[in-house]
Amino acid sequence: MTQTTTGQRLYKIGEVAEDVGITQRTIRYYEELGLLGADRARLKGSHRLFTDADIARLRELVRLRNLLGLSLDELTQLAEAAHVSQYLRVRWESSTEDAERTEIIEAAIPNVERQLELVHARQRSLAEFEAELTDKLARMRERLSALEQQ
Repeated sequence: MTQTTTGQRLYKIGEVAEDVGITQRTIRYYEELGLLGADRARLKGSHRLFTDADIARLRELVRLRNLLGLSLDELTQLAEAAHVSQYLRVRWESSTEDAERTEIIEAAIPNVERQLELVHARQRSLAEFEAELTDKLARMRERLSALEQQ
């Protein structure tokens, strides 16, 4: 770990990978996909350095990937929606005007709807898989019962 002149902690990629529980290669790939934001003008050959905010974002991406079983495309969509949400949250906190806050909410609603649709799509897929397994289990039990009766 190192620190910037402003006192912000910076972590090397190996430290981040170990802390989050993923490989350095995964982190590099997420960077290439733009899931971790800009590479902060890192000079070629210099170490990748990550802030606490980068690590929190990476943890959230991994949590969503694992929890929902998302593809990289779906993960990218959710990450983009989260980025928009963060932007709108900052606007909300700096605004006191009702008209502007109305605009912010109106912009946030479709963003959350997109996130929710991804979750619903995953739930439908899981429900279909559950039904397949339930049917398979019922057929197996029927076959076992028929074999035991012979």
